[in-house]
Amino acid sequence: MSAPAAFPEPVRERLAAGAFLLVDKPRGPTSHQATAWARDLLGVERAGHAGTLDPNVSGILWVGVGPALKLLPLLLEFPKRYIGVVVLHGRVAAEEMARAVAEFTGPIFQTPPVRSAVKRERRVRTIHRLELFEFDGTRCLIDVTCDSGTYVRTLAVDLGEALGVGGHLEELRRTGTGPFTEAMAVPLTAVADAAARAREGDAAALLTLLHPIDEVLREFPLVRLKEPAASAVVHGAGLAAGGVLGVSRPFAAGAHVVLTTAAGEALAIGRARAASGELDRVRHGWAIDLERVLAESSRFPPRWGRPAGGGAAAAPGTG
Repeated sequence: MSAPAAFPEPVRERLAAGAFLLVDKPRGPTSHQATAWARDLLGVERAGHAGTLDPNVSGILWVGVGPALKLLPLLLEFPKRYIGVVVLHGRVAAEEMARAVAEFTGPIFQTPPVRSAVKRERRVRTIHRLELFEFDGTRCLIDVTCDSGTYVRTLAVDLGEALGVGGHLEELRRTGTGPFTEAMAVPLTAVADAAARAREGDAAALLTLLHPIDEVLREFPLVRLKEPAASAVVHGAGLAAGGVLGVSRPFAAGAHVVLTTAAGEALAIGRARAASGELDRVRHGWAIDLERVLAESSRFPPRWGRPAGGGAAAAPGTG
């Protein structure tokens, strides 16, 4: 069997720079299977996904290739939106249901279900919005926006218990993740068609589906660095406050931020130890902890070391 024709140069460049697909996963395959199909269609060695969907759940699945794989943990920061069907095991009045929905809006305790990929520990998740679209006494169509890592199946069970009748989740679809909606997601058949056309020389459709890394990075606060600090960060150092040139928008302590050069080139992902307005007050230690380097260190020669004349070495990341 002959090897498939190569993609045109613009597609190869996009894949090499890192890109995301927003796949509309159907019910049936696992997230891993859908990701493997996307990997094979793009002809790459590795692909990964963020925000696992159960086999019987449909909707948006993020698939990353190339350097975009390093950004998959950032996608877990986005709140998720779902549309689901909850079936109650007994009839309740509309007013009771409305009262229960209100009680489950805001921070809630959850224990992951038995069939889950994480340790079953009680945790707090925030339900940002929970609305009833339809309700007939036993079946309700819900619209929920929640923290990443919220189990909507557990939410349905807990709703039924709070109402005293029991309940379960019958149907679920993920319709949004952060600012990205299901209107932007495409089935794998569309990826297959676009890939076939690209190998025949028409790359436009596939380039439209391959979202560049910048579409994700711009959703997070950017911290611009001085040149010596940028070099230190790319070589694995944390960031001291003295290395900061400025920030794109305010952020809180504990927030994920993207560290960039003065010109805006993404260097790394970090987590802030202090709020943006208090960075200049951090006198000792790192102001931002490094979590993942994005840039190639070979492009940024080390800028620290013992200065000419024999002074003390400058600490990496201090700027």
